[in-house]
Amino acid sequence: MNAATDTDRLLAEADAIAGEIAPRVDEIERLRHLPADLSRRMAGAGFFRLLVPREYGGLEVHPRVFVDVVERVGRVDGSSAWCVMIGATAATCAAFLPPATARELFADPGVTLAGVFAPRGTAVSEARGGVDGYRVSGRWAWGSGSRNAHFVLGGCLVPGPDGKPQRLPGGAPAVRSVVFEAAEVRLLDTWDVSGLAGTGSTDFEVADVWVPATRTCSYLTDPPLPVPLYCFPTFGLLALGIAAVCLGMARGAIDALVELAGAKKPDASSKVLAERPGTQLQVAEAEAHLRAARAFVDRCVDVAWAQAERGGAIAIDARRDLRLAATHAVRAATRAIDLAYGLGGGSSVYRRSPLQRFFRDAHVATQHMMVSDASLELAGRLFLGLPTDATML
Repeated sequence: MNAATDTDRLLAEADAIAGEIAPRVDEIERLRHLPADLSRRMAGAGFFRLLVPREYGGLEVHPRVFVDVVERVGRVDGSSAWCVMIGATAATCAAFLPPATARELFADPGVTLAGVFAPRGTAVSEARGGVDGYRVSGRWAWGSGSRNAHFVLGGCLVPGPDGKPQRLPGGAPAVRSVVFEAAEVRLLDTWDVSGLAGTGSTDFEVADVWVPATRTCSYLTDPPLPVPLYCFPTFGLLALGIAAVCLGMARGAIDALVELAGAKKPDASSKVLAERPGTQLQVAEAEAHLRAARAFVDRCVDVAWAQAERGGAIAIDARRDLRLAATHAVRAATRAIDLAYGLGGGSSVYRRSPLQRFFRDAHVATQHMMVSDASLELAGRLFLGLPTDATML
């Protein structure tokens, strides 16, 4: 199957699955995780293999296709889109793992991964039976999609001979991501939140679990497969995924507001909401925020992709711009959602209105570290020419 045909199929599947999610959004939020049948449906559509290497049975799509798929699901439900984004980005570990391990993990096309990069665990080197490995303990937050995952990744610090965590030359911790089998992980019921409730982003923990070294990797130091997709910074892809969720929700919120505005007559008014100049102004502003943000994302992705295809390396200014565009998109999309929510007035606060759900979900998404103020500060240091550790860019 060629790339264009595969893209058309994926986008059609995204639209179809979004249609299946629409009548179940209340169920998803009530459960506080994605229903297992929907997770299997997404896996069958290839959503969790979007960023897996082709040589291991994945789709290895262009990053813009990844953004498009996540965004289309996000137009209906932010939680479902978030689970697609996490499952797809967690599976990028395949490009960093030893080939034999990657082939084994992804032999089943329905396999699903979840994971957290943040180094909340400790991995102590320990060989067993002549096999190198690590004894791991830790507790991680934001375990999105972990309830449906076959494997769960957790970032770990690795103590050196002196007992202190190993560090990279620039001073950043040398984080090693460990791939646990689902049975090795204990899920904790901590996900009682204001928004993105259906992501199932509960805490999880492991205690003295031994994992072979071949089921670990470093996104910061291990060389990935030498193909354009894995020249993209892993954290840049993650930030783009968060942006895609928010861009999708913003489109959904504007569409919901337009439908409402054509029928709702505010109190003491003879005109429907759509006929009011203030509504017209703010809908136009919301559209401008959304379209400009998406255009910025697309432009930065295309520049970085061209560099990856030409030489295999993406310059630091292109990596900076990817993160900046993603962070800006999250903020711009949230602003568009806020405008739509405000225009909806009292109608927005009811559970039956998608505006309240998009509003709550967006304001949780903004808290992710990949699109936080720190991302803007990092970009700002580079624009200002200041010495900057860009390890996490």
